[in-house]
Amino acid sequence: MPYVNKPRPYKHEYEMQKKRGEHENRMERQRARRKLDKEGVDRSGKDVSHVKALSKGGSNKDGVRQEAQSKNRARNYKKKKA
Repeated sequence: MPYVNKPRPYKHEYEMQKKRGEHENRMERQRARRKLDKEGVDRSGKDVSHVKALSKGGSNKDGVRQEAQSKNRARNYKKKKA
């Protein structure tokens, strides 16, 4: 169990996210969810999936769609194709 005897270093974790480039992708995902919420779309039990994955250089401009959680999270974009 990490951080049992010491507080969790949130500031350090946030800085590491920014260094790794995760911060921008997280903000992009958040913007996509908020856009659907603003349009009044019921997202219960669903994920907002990007047409072109953020890990492959996609953005909200490429389009987003609503998709089942199991289908969206089953994709493994990091796996190399033979």
